[in-house]
Parts: sequence; structure tokens; C-alpha cells
Amino acid sequence: MNESLPTAPKANRKERKSKNPNALSGPANFLVNGFFWIYSAACVLPLLLVIIVSFTDENSILRNGYSFLPSHMTTFAYEFLFKDWHQLVHSFEISLFVTVVGTIISLFVMALYAYPISRPDFPHRNFFSFFMFFTMLFNGGLVPWYLVYTRMLHLKDNIWVLIIPLLVSAFFIMIMRTFFANTIPGALIESAKIDGAGEFRTFLQIVLPLSLPVLATVALFQTLGYWNDWFLSMIFISMPDGTHLQNVNLQYLMYKTMLDIQFLTSNPTALAAIAAAGGNVSIPQESVRMAMAVVGIGPIAFAYPFFQKYFIQGLTVGAVKG
Repeated sequence: MNESLPTAPKANRKERKSKNPNALSGPANFLVNGFFWIYSAACVLPLLLVIIVSFTDENSILRNGYSFLPSHMTTFAYEFLFKDWHQLVHSFEISLFVTVVGTIISLFVMALYAYPISRPDFPHRNFFSFFMFFTMLFNGGLVPWYLVYTRMLHLKDNIWVLIIPLLVSAFFIMIMRTFFANTIPGALIESAKIDGAGEFRTFLQIVLPLSLPVLATVALFQTLGYWNDWFLSMIFISMPDGTHLQNVNLQYLMYKTMLDIQFLTSNPTALAAIAAAGGNVSIPQESVRMAMAVVGIGPIAFAYPFFQKYFIQGLTVGAVKG
């Protein structure tokens, strides 16, 4: 009997050691999971509603409003949107080219700028850092900016005018500089020098492979910026005479289509002229707006999973690590 007495305190100590001090109690764990379920639903349900409304009959929307369970569903909005499918496909190709090529080139250019100013042995790092930071506070204005691209660079109606203005972002350069300075060990660069590697080879074969988190984060934001941009098409791409496809991206095409629909639906004279000419005056407004949103966000929604692996790590650049 005396030999069995010390075993009880040992068992209690083992139970205390095995218990995780950061573990949540049952009710707390239920509340946390419930909160995130509700938050996730609040993010997903609006997107689901947009998709459902895009397949809802226009008259049903006017009678009952937006609904997750519409009384009548139809594909008329997509049929209306894809009537001019040649222009839609052409604008999609332009958006895809601008997004892919612009993101790749901008990443390379910004990394080439951020890496030298992150090196403490670069003698002009403070000047170039201030030069980049200064552009975050002041700019030359819209008119000089427009004249530079149209009169000096002669890029009006050129597809590269949709890429070059968004190539460099001072904010992203500062993020890259912070990552290079805090994450890339100086001893690693010194050892590469000792082994005979030049600056460009060190940058390509050592620095960039170690910088995938920040590169993926910046690439995601640049991809969203290029894909969602419509302002550059409006400013620099002039409208043809109707015999050629418009060299505008998908977002501006959607924006212009929506403006045309709003003009026709709010102008009785235009509707009467269309009807007199034998045209179709049945123009969906709410459903086609949602169909445009689905067409516009559909492709870019598939880009996030490719960046998700590095996205969270890249967002914590410069944070205090435990």
C-alpha cells in the first residue's frame, strides 16, 4: 500500500504537463469557430448573390428585388453580353496580356530598384530611397503625365501604355527593400562574392529565390491592379469608327457597356428611335450588371490560390518574429 501512494502525484503532474496552456475551452472554441463561420459566410454570400442575380430574369428583379431563390431564372443577361463576343474576347486577350506581362516586368523592375537600396554598402542608398519616397508624396499632375506618354513617348493607342504607367509603385519598393534588408543575410551575399559570383548573378540565383514571399505578395497586388484598371484605357485608347475592334481592356469595356445601357434606358427618345428602326428595346440592366461583375472577377479569382502559399508570410514583412 505504501508503494502505491507516490504514483498519484506523478499522474497528476503528467496530466498538467500534457495540457496545452494555449488551448481554448469548449465554449470559447465554439464561439471562435462560430464567429469565423459567420464572417466567412458574410464574405461568400454576396458573391453568391451576384452570381444568382446574373441568372435572374430582369422583370423578376424589378418585382421582387434581389433574392437567393429567384422565381424565374434565365441566361438572357449573358446572351445580351456575348452578342458582341468578338470585342469581348479581344478585350479579354488585352487584359490577360497586360496583366501577365505587366506583373512580370513590374516585379523585376521593382526588385532591381529595391535590392540595391537595401544594401548597407551601397553609397547612394539614402538618395535613391528618398527619391522613391518623394514620389509617394508629390506628383507632376495629370496633364504633364498625359503629355509625357502621348507627346514624348508616343504611346497613345499602344498596348504598352496600359502597362508602363503601373510598372513601379513606391510603396511596393519600400516593402521589398524592408524584406531584402531584414531577411537576406549579409553573410550569404559575402560568401557569394568570395565564390566569384557577380552582383547580377547573386541577385538572380540567391536573392530572388529567397524572396518568394514578398514577390508573391507584390505580384498578387500588381495582378489585381492591372486586371481591374480601366482608367488608362479611357485616357490613352481612342475609340475607332466602328469598323475595328477597340483596343481596350475588359474592365473598361464593361464600364462603357454599362454607361451605354444606362443612357438607353434613361432616354425615351433613344428607345423610341431604336424601336422605330426595328431594334430590340428589351435591355436588361440589373442582371447584366451582375453578369459583367461575374465575367470581370471570374478569371482573377483563380489567381489567388497560386499566391496563397506565400501571401500571409509576405504580409508580415518587417513584423516582429517570435
